Amino acid sequence: MPVAYVESTFEQVADRADRLASALARLGVQPGDRVGTFMWNNQTHMEAYLAIPCMGAVLHTLNIRLFPEQLAYVINHAEDRVIIIDASIAPLLARVRDQLTTVQHIIVKGPGDASSLMVAGHGDLLDYDELLAAEPGGYNYPEVTENTGAAMCYTSGTTGNPKGVMYSHRSTYMHSLMVTSTSNIALSERDRMLVIVPMFHANAWGTPYAAWMIGADLVFPQQFLQAAPIARIIAETKPTLTGAVPTVLNDLLHNAPDTDMSSFRLVMCGGSAVPRGLIDGYRDTFHVPIVQGWGMTETSPVCAIGHPPKDMGSGSETDWRVKTGRVMPGVELRITDDNGDVQPWDGEALGEIEVRGSWITGSYYHVDDPEKFHDGWLRTGDVASVLPNGYVMISDRAKDVIKSGGEWVSSVDLENTLMGHPAVLEAAVIGVPDDRWDERPLACIVLKPGESLTADELRAWLGERTAKFWLPERWSFITEVPKTSVGKFDKKVLRARNQAGELDVEKIA
Repeated sequence: MPVAYVESTFEQVADRADRLASALARLGVQPGDRVGTFMWNNQTHMEAYLAIPCMGAVLHTLNIRLFPEQLAYVINHAEDRVIIIDASIAPLLARVRDQLTTVQHIIVKGPGDASSLMVAGHGDLLDYDELLAAEPGGYNYPEVTENTGAAMCYTSGTTGNPKGVMYSHRSTYMHSLMVTSTSNIALSERDRMLVIVPMFHANAWGTPYAAWMIGADLVFPQQFLQAAPIARIIAETKPTLTGAVPTVLNDLLHNAPDTDMSSFRLVMCGGSAVPRGLIDGYRDTFHVPIVQGWGMTETSPVCAIGHPPKDMGSGSETDWRVKTGRVMPGVELRITDDNGDVQPWDGEALGEIEVRGSWITGSYYHVDDPEKFHDGWLRTGDVASVLPNGYVMISDRAKDVIKSGGEWVSSVDLENTLMGHPAVLEAAVIGVPDDRWDERPLACIVLKPGESLTADELRAWLGERTAKFWLPERWSFITEVPKTSVGKFDKKVLRARNQAGELDVEKIA
């Protein structure tokens, strides 16, 4: 399918952002009001990124992959007054249109049938381009204080309802400065950023704002995130940078290995642990380094990034790249044990990561969660060790750690090692009950197309690369690892399937 490109200058986008701000003001949007976006990664979304916060309102990026009940919840909880939507995905919002209690206007952009959004007594349906065309251009933006809310994003809601995180103008600006620093990805006006990370997820890792701030080109792929269209976009636009979760990068590596990525200077990867095989694959196939980043919705999101240090010691470059990353300047990080005692940065002590800093939230939006926030620190739920030089190595999510016979087994390390096998495409490891050891790992394996491998063969291969007591006795070969709305492995689904007896599990003595 051909990819059509539309090019715009910074001046043209800024003019359209001015007109959008003016149109929203004419619709009654006031400072502090929430305006939702239900959109792909495109120029219109960027116009909303600029107009809404600068007019003093709050940009609420809606996750287009949420379940209907979660989508209705976050819109009502945030009390969105207006929603801007791509017409192509109008049916997704139409499923909950009659449940939305605060939305007064829906603004539709692009071709497609949005008539399903018209519900009697539930506000107006407006055309985006017609609204902007009716405005004279220019807008008298108000002065906003740095602690004013600029944007908000809800967590993916893996347990309970999603929770809102409000980003202030200050936190957004500070995070943007960090993205342009040499300690991060040194984004500059010489770069061209391909924005693959969804703009509804933690502001696409902050890259649109950072790129706009320093004048880097932005390439928006709309909804075309599969390997073939991404390869064509790369060939046509020659980006120098991008960021994506491992599943997207893995798709490109295995399904479009002939992609010419010579224009890239690096690829940032995050959202879940980056397998060694993916890092080596991009180096050997595309000759592009992968840099691992770590953070979460609550942290804007980047808190650590994995550039190899100047002194790598006895470790190889890949040995450093597979680590979670080095804590960023501007972020304070500590690890604490089950009693709350701070653990040393010695590379061996394990503890839950806690962070604080100028782009890290101190609370959820209108939700008290004292277990998550205490004494100014955010409890992340990630269990890790930290080297003396500040490099973090996450062992697991606290809820995913496997405690077997009193010893910790890292599902993340097992997954990364298993995905280093040339026949393995994906691997997810969960803890399952065991009569003798209380809990043991179950390895769920997705093989590459055309590959054949037995559990015995894979266990023997793994036995040469990990501790003996970590070796799983239980194996299940599946067609796909379930994913969350932002592409992370969804282990709670695997646990539920295993508990319901839906996984074909082979046990090896």
